[in-house]
Formats: sequence, C-alpha cells, structure tokens
Amino acid sequence: MNTPEPEQIKQGIKQTFNLVASGYDTPAMRYFPFSADHLAASLQAKRGEKALDVACGTGMAAMAMAQMLGPEGRVQAIDISDKMLNKALQNIQKAGLTNIDLHTMDAEQLEFKSQYFDAASCAFGLFFLPDMLKGAKEIFRVLKPGGRFIYTSFSTQAFSPLADLFREHLAEFGFDIPDTKWRLLSDDESCLGLLNDAGFESSRVDRQQLGYHLASHIDWWEILYNSGFRGMLEQLEPAQLAEFRTKHLAAVDKLKTNQGIWLDVEVLFVFGKRPA
Repeated sequence: MNTPEPEQIKQGIKQTFNLVASGYDTPAMRYFPFSADHLAASLQAKRGEKALDVACGTGMAAMAMAQMLGPEGRVQAIDISDKMLNKALQNIQKAGLTNIDLHTMDAEQLEFKSQYFDAASCAFGLFFLPDMLKGAKEIFRVLKPGGRFIYTSFSTQAFSPLADLFREHLAEFGFDIPDTKWRLLSDDESCLGLLNDAGFESSRVDRQQLGYHLASHIDWWEILYNSGFRGMLEQLEPAQLAEFRTKHLAAVDKLKTNQGIWLDVEVLFVFGKRPA
C-alpha cells in the first residue's frame, strides 16, 4: 500500500471536517465545550494578551480564551476547513464576541511573524498533522519568550469500549482500519516528548475525566457521524453503511445501564512554555 503524501493527508482531513462541520456542535459531543473552558483556565489567559488558536474547529477554545482576554485582547484562530470556520463565525457572532479573527491556514506553515503571541492553544488538532513536530515548532516560533502553549488529546482508553467495537465491526467489511489519530498523543511520554523536541520547557500533563452518560446508542451514532470517525465511515457504500449501523448500534445498545451508556472522555491537557 502506498503511503499518502502529506498534502493528500491534509486534503483528506479538510474533506472530512468540511463534511461534519454542520453537526459538530451536537450535544452528544459536549466534551468539546467542556474541555475548552478547562483549556482556557489552564492557559491562564490574561486580559489584553494576543493569543493563537490552532485547528480552532467551530471556535469553542477560541471563544473561551476571547472571553478571558477581554475586548483589549485578541485571538487569531486558524483551521484548514473552510466550513468549520464558517460554523465558528456563526458561533462567535451568536456569542457577541468581537475580538476573534478567523483564518484559513495550514498549521504547519503559520502565516504570523515570529515571537508575536503571548499564548497559544490547539484543541484536539495536533495529532491530525502529517508532521506534528513541524506544527509544534511553528507554534514555538510565533510565541514570545515566556509564551505559554497548551494542547489537548485523548488518553489511550478514551471512548472505550465504544471505539473498540467501532473498529472491530468496521474491519468486518474488509477495510484496512488505521489506528485512531489521537493515539499518537495518548500518553504522557509521547505528549511531553513532542513539546520537548520542539523546544518547550516546564512541560506537564494534566488528566481530566470529562466523560458522561449518553442517553442512547443514537447519541453514539451522532458522535461517529459528526466527528473524525466519519472519515472511516465514508469508506462504506450506502448498503454497507446501513448494515454496519444496524449491527454496531445493536452491540452498543447492550452496554446501556440505568444511567445510560458511559462515554469515557479522559482528556490530556499538555502545557509547555517557550523559554524566556
């Protein structure tokens, strides 16, 4: 099997997130706004600062930071997906925020001058980059000396056993199922190693369980169909997709208790500083 070129990977990511943008803010995936609030608080964004949000998606982290920065501060938010940025704009306008600028931009080639930002964040985006170290070094470059950076990923056990069932059932259709991207940054060693290799110091990992119970198996399907998992579902023909959905959701429904279906969302908040 030929290894995809970096640009092919980026185009595939862009296509997937353009596809899911309209449903990305589904309540089933409320771990995104939950984690955005914790991210902004952990970054200790201060009023008047200039901040960068990489792979901003629909704007959850950017908005959380913008509220802490106040009107005298500003967030530059970037994403490779135009439709995600369109959804972010809607969310920003609905929130009445006027201190966020949106840009279509490649995270591996930031179009900002060096040593410009006081703080930077990347919520669940670094593991999608073909060259994660290149992306981390770019963020390092645009931070001022002493600038803070925080990024998030999921732990190894996140979404288990639901994600394990998903991969198992999808593999039955004869596809080569790649490992989920977040597993590239799912433990302390890999998370901290990336920051250290990029030049950051004072690095640490804060683990937070942001999981909750889903009301039914339909909520799990909402997550699959409106997130990065969708890219794997797109391999199926319509008849296959219907067959997969029936079998997979029947298995997931068996996991339901009186409280619902537990969704494990252990998030890794990874923090580092550019040396002063």
